[in-house]
Amino acid sequence: MKTICPEGWTTAGHYAPGVISRGLLYISGQLPVDHETGALVSGGAAAQAEAALRNVEQVLLAAGAARSAVVQCRVYVSDIAHWSEVDAVYAAFFGAHRPARAVVPAGELHYGALVEIEAVAEMEDVK
Repeated sequence: MKTICPEGWTTAGHYAPGVISRGLLYISGQLPVDHETGALVSGGAAAQAEAALRNVEQVLLAAGAARSAVVQCRVYVSDIAHWSEVDAVYAAFFGAHRPARAVVPAGELHYGALVEIEAVAEMEDVK
C-alpha cells in the first residue's frame, strides 16, 4: 500500500487523499477546497463540482495517473436539486470517458460544501 498526497496539501483529518493498493488508486472524498488558501470555493454547485474534480485530478497526477484511468466515481450532493449543474460539469470534465458512477443525495456535507467526489482509478506498473 502506498499513500498519495499532492505536494503542499495538508488534511484536516486522519486520512490520505489517495491510497494505491493492488493496482488501484482510491481517492478519498474531495471537497471543493482551494488547497492554496484552505477555503471552500464559493459560487454554487457548478463551481464547487469543478473545484472538487480539480482536486480529484491533483491526486491522480500526484499518483502518476490521468482522468482516463478513473473507473468509478461517487458524487455526493447536499441536495439532489443541484444534480443538473453538477452533471454538466462532470460531463465536461470527463468528456468521452465515462467511468461508472453513483450519485448520493447526502444532505449536509462537511464545511457546508454542496458537492464531494471520490474516485477509483486503475494504476499501471505501480507496486
